[in-house]
Amino acid sequence: MIAVLTADLIDSSLYEEKVLKQVLDTLKQEFKGITNEYESNEVRLQIYRGDSFQGIIKSPENALKIALQIKTAINRIHFKETVKSKAYSKIADFKIAIGIGEQDLEREAISESNGPAFQYSGRTLDEMKSEHRKTKLKTDVEEINNEFNTSLFLLDTITDKWSTASAEVVYYLLKDLKEREVAAAINISQSAVNQRKKAAGWDAISVLLDRYRDVIINNLANKK
Repeated sequence: MIAVLTADLIDSSLYEEKVLKQVLDTLKQEFKGITNEYESNEVRLQIYRGDSFQGIIKSPENALKIALQIKTAINRIHFKETVKSKAYSKIADFKIAIGIGEQDLEREAISESNGPAFQYSGRTLDEMKSEHRKTKLKTDVEEINNEFNTSLFLLDTITDKWSTASAEVVYYLLKDLKEREVAAAINISQSAVNQRKKAAGWDAISVLLDRYRDVIINNLANKK
C-alpha cells in the first residue's frame, strides 16, 4: 500500500518566465530536502511536463504532510523585498491529488509506473480540473474518501486565504520547528510568528494532519 501524489501547477501558461523558473528551482530543492528526511527510497518525487510533478510515498500516512510541505514551499515564493510584513499575495499554487492503493509496477520514471494508487491519483486530478478544489484524496474506502474530501475542501478554503507570510510560517512548522526557531529562521519576533500561525489556521491544520495519519495507519497502511 503506497500513496501517489499527482499535481499540476495552476494556470502555468500565464506565469512570467522568472516565476516559472523560481517555482521549478524551488520544487527541485524541496524534493531533495524531503527525500533526505526519509529512509532510502521511501519517497520519490519527479517533475514532468515542466509544470507538473508526481511522487511515490511508501508510507501513505506521510502523504498529506509531504503535499503540504511542497505546497507551502511554493506558496511562500515572492519577489518583493521592501515591505516589512511580507504579506504578499501568493503567485503560485498547485492542484494536488493523493491516491492511496497498491502498486503493480514501479519504473525509474514515476509516470511509467502503474497500479491502483497511480490510477486513483491521476483520475482524481483530472476530476479536479473542473472543480474548485486544490487538494483531494482517493482510496478504495469510500468512508475515508468522504471524511477527508470534506476536510480537504475546508483546508483549501483556509489555504486560499494565506499570504506568502502565512505560508512561510506553516512551511517551517511542518518541519517541526518551535515558534522561537521559526522566528530565528525568518528573522521576525516570536509574537509575529504566533500571529501568523493563528492567521494561517495552523491549529486546525495540525489536528487534520494527526487525524489523517491515524486513520491511514489504522485503516490502510497496515492493510494486507
